[in-house]
Amino acid sequence: MSIYLNKDSKIIVQGMTGGMGAKHTTLMVESGADIVGGVNARKAGTTVELGGKELPVFGTVEEAMKETGANVSVAFVPPAFTKDACIEAIDAEIPLLVVITEGVPVLDTAEVVQYLDGKSTRMIGPNCPGIITPGESLAGITPHTIAGTGPVGLVSKSGTLTYQMMFELKDFGFTTAIGIGGDPIVGTTHIDALEAFENDPDTKAIVMIGEIGGDAEERAAAYIKDHVTKPVVGYVAGFTAPEGKTMGHAGAIVSGSSGTAQAKKEALEAAGVKVGKTPSETAALMRAILNEL
Repeated sequence: MSIYLNKDSKIIVQGMTGGMGAKHTTLMVESGADIVGGVNARKAGTTVELGGKELPVFGTVEEAMKETGANVSVAFVPPAFTKDACIEAIDAEIPLLVVITEGVPVLDTAEVVQYLDGKSTRMIGPNCPGIITPGESLAGITPHTIAGTGPVGLVSKSGTLTYQMMFELKDFGFTTAIGIGGDPIVGTTHIDALEAFENDPDTKAIVMIGEIGGDAEERAAAYIKDHVTKPVVGYVAGFTAPEGKTMGHAGAIVSGSSGTAQAKKEALEAAGVKVGKTPSETAALMRAILNEL
C-alpha cells in the first residue's frame, strides 16, 4: 500500500522539455516511474527521448490525459507561469498535481488553493521535492536510490531533511515519503498526509518533519492527539534560529513565541509525539519504536 502514488500511477510532466523538467523526467524514468508524456504548448506533436524512453509532447494537460490515461502531473514550470499551469491541470481534473517550482508568489498559490476547493485534484507543493513510493513510483525530485519499501510513512516540509530521514532509516524503508513544501501556503498539509498514513494499513509508524514559522505543526499536533493511533516521531528544524529573523524558507518566520521550534516541540510532545533535537536523534527514536513493533 501507499498514499497518493503507486505502481499504477501514469505521470505526465508539465515543462518536460525545459532544463530542469528534462533532467528530472530522465531520473523519474530511471526510477521505474511510468512517465507517459509531457506538456508544452509550443512543442505539441513532437517527441523527446529521455532516460531511453521516447515521450510524446502534448499541447494541454487535458489532451495528454485523454491520449495516455495519465492520472498524475508533475509541474516544472517557471514561477510566473505556475498558477496558469496549475489551473489548467485542475480544470482537466488530474487526480494528483505535484508542483516542484520554487519561488511561486504566495498570492498565486493562495488563488490556486482557493480554486482547488470542491475540485477533484489533490495538489502537493509548490516548492517541494514531491512524493515517492519506493519501488513503485516517483513524482518529483527525491533520489529514488535512498531507501526501499518498508513500514514508515514520512511527511516533511523540507526537501533535504526528507532525503536525510530516508537515508537514516533506509534499513527499515518507507511506504511513501511526501515533501509538502516549505511555503506559507501549500496544497497538501501535514494533517492531510497524517490522515492518509493513518488510513494506510501498511504504514505502521509516521515521521513528521516541520520547521519554524507558522502554526502548521501545532495544528498537526492537535490532529494527532485526536485522530492518529499510530506512533509518530517528529523533528522541527530551526532550534538555533535567531528570534525575529526571517530564515531561508518563505514560511520560516518567527514572531514572539509563536512559530518557534521550542513551541512546536512542546505542542507535539503534549500530543504524545516523541521529538528529536536533530534528524539523527529523530531517526533513532523511530528506530526504537520500529524495533518494538
